[in-house]
Amino acid sequence: MNAHGIARVSFVCLAWLCAAAGPVGLAAQDLLDHSQGELVGEVTTTTALLQSRLTAVRGPLLDSTGDVPGREGVACFEYGTTADLKEARRTEWLEARADRDFIVRAPLADLRPATRYYYRLVFGVEREFTEPGPTRSFKTLPAADSTAELSFCMGSCMNYAPFMYGKKGDGVGAAPEEDRRLGFPAFAAMKKLAPDFFIGTGDIVYYDNPAKGAAVDLPELRKKWHQQFRLPRLVEFFAQTPAYWSKDDHDFRFNDADLGGGKKPTPQTGIELFREQLPIFPAGDVTTPTYRTRRVHKHLQLWFTEGRDYRSPNAMPDGPQKSLWGPEQKAWLMKTLAESDATWKVIISPTPMVGPDRNSKKDNHANLNGFRYEADEFFAWLRANGLERNTMTLCGDRHWQFHSIHPSGFEEFACGALNDENAISGVKPGTPTSTDPEGMIKQPFLYSKPSGGFLRVIVAEEEARKPRLAIEFYNDEGERLYGVVK
Repeated sequence: MNAHGIARVSFVCLAWLCAAAGPVGLAAQDLLDHSQGELVGEVTTTTALLQSRLTAVRGPLLDSTGDVPGREGVACFEYGTTADLKEARRTEWLEARADRDFIVRAPLADLRPATRYYYRLVFGVEREFTEPGPTRSFKTLPAADSTAELSFCMGSCMNYAPFMYGKKGDGVGAAPEEDRRLGFPAFAAMKKLAPDFFIGTGDIVYYDNPAKGAAVDLPELRKKWHQQFRLPRLVEFFAQTPAYWSKDDHDFRFNDADLGGGKKPTPQTGIELFREQLPIFPAGDVTTPTYRTRRVHKHLQLWFTEGRDYRSPNAMPDGPQKSLWGPEQKAWLMKTLAESDATWKVIISPTPMVGPDRNSKKDNHANLNGFRYEADEFFAWLRANGLERNTMTLCGDRHWQFHSIHPSGFEEFACGALNDENAISGVKPGTPTSTDPEGMIKQPFLYSKPSGGFLRVIVAEEEARKPRLAIEFYNDEGERLYGVVK
């Protein structure tokens, strides 16, 4: 029996002896759990956000494809630097309430850099009747001048419906039975690589898929998150891996959504729900911009851009007044890039800037009738400031993996779709129906067949103080497909 099981047995004995002493009995507590596991977000050298959700059903939910009902209760987190948590600190008590989707989130401060912390949820219907969950862990970021090896994985386009039911909803092309029970195989493959953190760069859930019965109201939208994060492979991966999150169109509103139109979900609902469901900010923070930067290593700094909250209408004619980023974010991006002394400056973009993409779209920086003017203006600014060779994008959104080089020298790496059922072949430079019909873009890598997968990045300083950055492409079974070292 594992520690969690021992703790549960101990609790059951205590609750049986004490049930008559208070208003809460064993039966009430036995219907309470945290079957979606825990998430750790926005880790820095000294801070982190811990999150869980109290549920009315026990996990792991191996055979459930429906909703995961939440339940009111109380919870706190115990955390420390030893796995036994003997000298653990404890957060304040938190209430799991329906208006917050029964999510509890606690900020941690005064942590030590480059340190593995262990933590567990303590939860119950009341403070007098609580039990501990299993021990999880995360590692804080190293100091800004650290040269020790650091790695992370990045994924996008995690489409649940075709994974479970096939693209047409008839079961044809769906994932194998075991994968449908356990979740996306990519998470098992990434777990073996033991990255220091994970980046989810948009389309974490799909509100509008399947199209028939697309989610529009709050219970339906929240259900998408519950379904996704109850999968055992996700629970296991995030039990040891902190994450940073960005949103794109499908986890904002619907395909290619901007801020216009009366179609539901509304932009405000999409913005608020993303902040509610993922640990990006402390609970209740509705004003801090989602664009941000993190120095993760002496030789690497990351910028997380926001592609939905500030964009001009997609249908607006392209030109100097049209922006995907908005003027404030654009000014912030240029200023902070220019100020950084990191060897490599990596922009985590929910959508591509180089591509190429299909010429029928007008949603991103690579699109001819989209936001190409802003992209070209940005590439020219990088070149004028000597930044085009050590600045690059890692992007999501496109359902194929590629490594492309813009004529200016700016490089882009696309992680593709995380699961096979959402992957497609992609577009080559020089294709008449692409955004690069003249073949001006160089493309060292475009995968040979559609496959789910992810990116892995490793940064270190080798002998003689030589910095090294490796960017690798994997399929969802953990096979390395391509890599480049800088």
